[in-house]
Amino acid sequence: MDERHLLVHSIISRAPGRICLFGDHQDYLHLPVIACAIDRYITISARPRVTPQTTVYLPDIQDQFSFSFDTITDQVHTNSNERQYGRNTHMMDAIKVVRRVGCQPTGGFEIEIKGDIPINAGLSSSSALVVAWVQFLLHTFGSSQPLSPSLIGQLAYEAEVVAQGSPGGKMDQYTSALGQMIYLETKDKGIVKTFDQQVDGLIIGESGVAKNTIGLLQEVKSKALTAVNTIQEARADFELERASIGQFDDLARLLPKQQQPYFYAALKNHDITQKAFSALSEKKYNYPLLGQLMTAHHRVLKEQLHLSIPIIDNMITAALDAGAYGAKIVGSGGGGCICALAPQDRHIPVIEAIKAAGARAAYQVNISKGAQIL
Repeated sequence: MDERHLLVHSIISRAPGRICLFGDHQDYLHLPVIACAIDRYITISARPRVTPQTTVYLPDIQDQFSFSFDTITDQVHTNSNERQYGRNTHMMDAIKVVRRVGCQPTGGFEIEIKGDIPINAGLSSSSALVVAWVQFLLHTFGSSQPLSPSLIGQLAYEAEVVAQGSPGGKMDQYTSALGQMIYLETKDKGIVKTFDQQVDGLIIGESGVAKNTIGLLQEVKSKALTAVNTIQEARADFELERASIGQFDDLARLLPKQQQPYFYAALKNHDITQKAFSALSEKKYNYPLLGQLMTAHHRVLKEQLHLSIPIIDNMITAALDAGAYGAKIVGSGGGGCICALAPQDRHIPVIEAIKAAGARAAYQVNISKGAQIL
């Protein structure tokens, strides 16, 4: 270990949550997404200790656990009390993953993890935790590769998704690590494009209903991939990323009726994402158009994939009635949050309307930088 790391007395690693603006349920199909980091964070504060044991304190949920870096092997570490936050299995897997790039964590630490991202609400609290943890490990113990946001995002993805055999994609980890608003091509190496401007007027509404992230992702992913594979078997030259919504009627004839909504959703959401990318590439944003695209995206998630619930729909209707340009569910679905896009003079009315519709909380968020050592 580099001697400079021995001199560190306190290290603070922070990573933001994220909003998927366009492309929900697209990244695991290797289709592009548009997402942004927001100014809600998971913060890890670490102080070295003389003993080899590391103790992690989680005051927000009144919990803690301990481990030693030297005892983390390829054996899977699980603890039923830790699964909700991913703070045990994901953190342990991250230790194994960073070793692949020459990072060798040793010694003991007192670690405190705090945050203001609502848990299990579609804003990627668990991914922000893993990103902040990977950043802490690489910053503190070094690696054989140059430290970069892309490296942090990739390793966090490998720890949270690949190592766990989870059905998700890499949008959450890359968005938290890179920050700002990005267009992520999720196929292969994950090419990232950034935008010259940021979107203003984003408002979050928390339903207070917890999501079944893994279950919903697995179900929708399985059905979508089955539909795509069915078409590929019939049309060897078919490529999902090159298909257009105008081809749906022709291609749908190759599918059983129960698979058609999932295939339609894949094509339609991809079409919406491409239109949003074009709109966000303009020098001046057309906010009414962006809002219309958000609402259209939600309509597909609701009507084709059945990912919405009544309180989410009520919050969205209330936001639109109060003057929002558009609104949509955020995350895997089945609960969680909505994101509304509103004119500056309608922020307060939209927030109040979302609360009146039953939201546990509603507030404006700003687009944020990515993971940082403070």
